[in-house]
Amino acid sequence: MRQLLNTLYVTSPDSYVRRDGTNIVVDVAGKEAGRVPIHNIQQVVCFGNSGGSPSAMRLCAENGVTMTFMRPNGRFLASVNGETRGNVLLRREQYRIADDPRRALAISSNMVRGKIVNCRAVLRKGMSNHPDRVDADAMAVAIGRLSDSISQAASAESASELRGIEGDAAKVYFGALNSLILQNRAAFFMHERTRRPPRDRFNALLSFLYSMLTNDVRSALEASGLDPYVGFLHTDRPGRPSLALDVMEEMRPVADRLALRLVNLRLLDPEGFIVEEGGAVRMDDDTRATVIREWQGMKSATAEHPFLGESIQTGMVPFAQAMLLAKCVRGDIDGYPPFVLRRRSSDGPGDVRRPNRRRGRPPQAEARR
Repeated sequence: MRQLLNTLYVTSPDSYVRRDGTNIVVDVAGKEAGRVPIHNIQQVVCFGNSGGSPSAMRLCAENGVTMTFMRPNGRFLASVNGETRGNVLLRREQYRIADDPRRALAISSNMVRGKIVNCRAVLRKGMSNHPDRVDADAMAVAIGRLSDSISQAASAESASELRGIEGDAAKVYFGALNSLILQNRAAFFMHERTRRPPRDRFNALLSFLYSMLTNDVRSALEASGLDPYVGFLHTDRPGRPSLALDVMEEMRPVADRLALRLVNLRLLDPEGFIVEEGGAVRMDDDTRATVIREWQGMKSATAEHPFLGESIQTGMVPFAQAMLLAKCVRGDIDGYPPFVLRRRSSDGPGDVRRPNRRRGRPPQAEARR
């Protein structure tokens, strides 16, 4: 398992990334603003009109550091990678599974159940932390419906049926999530989940966090040797990292919790969101910098991984899941174990089955390498 290194985020619109020896240097308005040795970073993410020199891109490619370019709203634009990692046999087996509806459904079902379990955990935690500020009856109904969706996902007989169950669960979840927005409700209230473009502040915040999560998952899949563009639940589409979108489903609620924290602790000013012509909403530079800082802090925190049986940094979760998915594709374990937030004893067993290990190095040992 690779060490969790830093992500260098370049957010200033007039910045330029260049190379100086074995260092990545960021110039802002023609003056050096900072430098980082290449061996201290995992990836470089540039927002807006930030540019990079060919020599900087080469240094990143030669050292396994991905340089990604994002639009100002956080949507992926392009990335520069070095030589493809991993072995061809792993990817060939991934493609076989993607073309086999039965095998693909077995993996994607676990991913969707993991997501819904984590969505339910977010609502339960919110209700527990703020019993006097949320509608307990409405929240209990939503939690019950999510529990039903978990059972339904386990018995889904096709990918289209599974997508329908996931979509219904998402509507229930986002409808209840609104009641956990406790500060600046008028400014951050989310009428419905909207994307491309987001139509309110909370949607803009979620979309930005999800974009950064997608980028982290895509990098983790590439590092494990899997093809991030061939998924099991999301269909193939040119330019869409379908497998990254599959794997990140169970991690979206982690980003949701951060979004609630940012709003409820008043770390974000409603005036830091820009409403563009046509109704699209995006963050200004200062707000985006605050979100990135908190995102990095969240990635440094620890989380209990239920399958590995140990605490790992939250930023390592995408790499842990990519490693486990690769083991599942190879047949080293008999199913894909999604990352689920720690359950309380009252949650009950059996929401997501723990796969049996078959052969090869135990996942715990590989994660500590």
